Order: sequence, then structure tokens, then C-alpha cells
Amino acid sequence: MSTSAERLPERVWSAAQVRELERLAIARGVSDYELMCRAGAAALRVLLRRWPAARSLAIVCGAGNNAGDGLVVARLAQAAGRAVSVLLVVPAERFKGAAAQAAAACRAAGVPLGAFDARALAQADVIVDALLGTGLARAVGGEFRTAVDAVNAAGVPVLALDVPSGLDADTGWPSPVAVRATATVTFLGLKQGLFLGAAVDQIGELELADLDVPPDLGAGMAPALTRLTVSELERALPRRPRSSHKGSNGRLLLVGGGPGMPGAIRLAAEAALRVGAGLVYVATHSDSAASVLAGRPEIICKSVRSGADLEDLVSKVDAIVLGPGLGQSAWAYGMWRHLVRLPVPLVLDADGLNLLAAEPMTREGWLLTPHPGEAARLLGDAGAELVQRDRVAAVRTLADRYRATTVLKGPNTLVAAPASTDPIGVCDRGNPGMATGGTGDVLAGTIGGLLVQLGDLQQAARVGVLLHALAGDDAAKVGERGTIASDLLPHLRAWANPT
Repeated sequence: MSTSAERLPERVWSAAQVRELERLAIARGVSDYELMCRAGAAALRVLLRRWPAARSLAIVCGAGNNAGDGLVVARLAQAAGRAVSVLLVVPAERFKGAAAQAAAACRAAGVPLGAFDARALAQADVIVDALLGTGLARAVGGEFRTAVDAVNAAGVPVLALDVPSGLDADTGWPSPVAVRATATVTFLGLKQGLFLGAAVDQIGELELADLDVPPDLGAGMAPALTRLTVSELERALPRRPRSSHKGSNGRLLLVGGGPGMPGAIRLAAEAALRVGAGLVYVATHSDSAASVLAGRPEIICKSVRSGADLEDLVSKVDAIVLGPGLGQSAWAYGMWRHLVRLPVPLVLDADGLNLLAAEPMTREGWLLTPHPGEAARLLGDAGAELVQRDRVAAVRTLADRYRATTVLKGPNTLVAAPASTDPIGVCDRGNPGMATGGTGDVLAGTIGGLLVQLGDLQQAARVGVLLHALAGDDAAKVGERGTIASDLLPHLRAWANPT
């Protein structure tokens, strides 16, 4: 998925909350048909801007208000000189309310309303998906599934209205199929399902049309999610005072790098340095120490045999990152068991999480960074697919079960605090080029390096996730395929100085 992220608002709503926003708008005197007309007009503007050469449009309509939005697009597009084919899965006689008004307006304007015919799709320059939107109430079947499959097979650009049909507006999961859109224009407010589950592969470019409702609409409502934005990065990382010194910029200890795995801890340590940690210590297995130091003398590295060897280092630092390249050997378990019981802020990553799944516990002042597979193990009875099917529930459960700020990694990484009603943070930056070994270690070091500077677990997690994703986007500008974890390091430094 690609987003015009700088143009999108921070607040992201559940489907029920957007319905409430619509109710509030109507209560202030905007009729549901007027909102429908505004939605259709906004969608046509997006379509003509994205595909200015498009002459013929196929508008695929289901039932309800999503179909009504599509009918408005059809009427306005014909008036703008485009050839329009309206393909109805549900006969217009069954439309009610505002959708029935939209159908009547089409007839009055001479827009032909025909039954769905898949053959008409290939003849269009653009398909408009107005099948279901947020009105999904059950699994897509029958004529609706036939229409979804035909749209996906047509080989024609698709503009989805509100939500690609078949995609759950709360979980982002197909039910069981969904339209694969080239672009999606969503109305009134951003829906959380556009940022979750499989949505990254379904929605294409995302745009919001606020329908000119009052800006204070929903002012008393807490959004389900908040997008992580560059403004948050700028607030957290202002210019340093000229009097700052290495001690005032935080001291971080990273523990990991078992036999044969020095790369992960080395990447994490350098990431911590690149985001501004003043002093970075690494405690690692004796087999890995030389590799960690090679080429990066700024890392203060010590080989350790047992938890007792860590005491001197622990007394010097403000936080610990435990897990990159740790392994699950007796040496690794000894490090883990010793450190998780210390009253020091702790970032737990990689095999640190797998050891926690094998021996669950809670503590105060820690942060977990699981990918979906690790999250499934931490939840015990949930597979990775179930984690992805409801990422919001998964990250909330992890945060509460372990009393830990939790970063659920993956496309559109989530950040949740324990026992909190605050909105979950969602990061819609990043790219598939980051799906390679070591980028998670870079994230762990990034968060740790920020934690010793900011002193706040949730802020370090939110800022670290965004900074890491922005660095990944910069690293992939020359091509996503072939991007490696160390490519992010120089870009981390740039984004750690946003002002």
C-alpha cells in the first residue's frame, strides 16, 4: 500500500465511530442524500485527477449507500462527458432511502442502469467499486462474490469507494474475498480496517474526502487509532542544547549476539548510536565480541559468560535491549533470566520474546517488539494468521497480559500501552524492501537509543517505529528489492534530526 501520508489526518476511527460521525453530520442539518452527493462528487474528482485520460467508466453497484455513492459518480461523470456503464448486482427497485434518490436522479439524467455483466468491465478505462463499502455484514457470496472476482480479474484500474468491497472495515481482513483497488477514496473519516490485516494489499493509494462536514465533528470521541506523524517526531526530537554531552544523551546496554550471531547485536547497537544515544554498551558471547567491534569502535563491547558478569554494566545504564541474536542456549537463558528481573527499563526483542513465551511473566517498565509469529507464541493459543486477522485485539491483549508497551510489527506496525484507553498508534510508512533479516534488530536498537534519551517507553516506541519506517522508505528509494538492514543506518541519523 502507498498513501499520500502527509495529507491524511492523524485520527483513525472504527466503522461504528464513522457511522456516528455521519449521524452527527445529519443532526447538524446535512441530509444523508447530500452527504452521498458530496461523496460521489469527491470520488469523481479523485478519479479524474488520477486517470485524466479515462473516457469510459464501469460503475459496479451493490446495494445501500455505497451503491448510491456509485450512482452519483455515474450521473456526474456522464455530465462531464464520460461514457458510463452502471452495472447493478441488486435491481434498482430494491434500493431504499438516499440510494433510491440517487437511482431516481440517474434515471432523470438519462443514465442507463443495467444488470451486472462481467464482459463490460474489460471495455472500461476505470472500474468504480461501489458494491459494499463499509456495509459488509456477512461473508461475500453469490452475485457479490462473482462481481468481486470479475473486478479483480478484469485487468483494469479500480477506484474503491469508502472501503474495497469485501474488506472488513474494522479488521482489514477479506471476507473471504475483497476487491483489489488501485486507489481508495474513503469518506468522512479514516477507517481502521484500511490500516490493518490484508488492507495493505487491497486498498492501493488511499485518499480521504471529509465531505466538508464541520471540523469539530467527533471532537468528544477518542479515535480507535492514531497515525504516527512527522510532527510527533519533531516534537520528541528538538535540537539539542549546545551544553549537552554524552552522559546527558543516555546510556544504553544491548545484550545478545550468541555464538554465530554477532550481526544482529551489531546492527542494533549501531542503530542506537545513529539515533543519538550518548553511550552504547554491548554485552555479548565471547565468540561474537570481535565481530561486534570490527569497524565500529564507538561501541563499548564486553564478552560475558553469565548474568553475574553484567552487574557492572547494568549499574551504568539507563535502559537495556535484550534479544538481538541472543539465541536460546543455556548462555542465552542465563542472560534473559538475570535481566528480566532487574528494575531497569527493558526492550525485549527476538529470542528474548521466545524465551518469554516459554516462561511467561510480567514486570513493570518494559517494551515488547514481536512480529506476528512471536506474537502468536506469546499469546499461546493463537496462530500467526489469527494475530493478523485482528491485529488491534492482538496488540491490546499482549500489552495487557504482559503489562508491557507492545510494538506489533508488520505492515502498518501498531503500538499499544498496557491498561490504557489511549488510541493505538499505527505507522503507515515503510515498504516491502524492509522485509529482510536484520531490520527488526535495527528497530530494537532504534527504540532503545530513543528510550535512553526520552525516558518514556510509549514515546520511544511510537517515535522509534516511525523513524525506522521513514529511514526504510529513504533506503528503498533506489529500489525495494535488495534493500538490506544496514542501508537504513545513515537515514536513521537524518530522521533523528528532524528539526
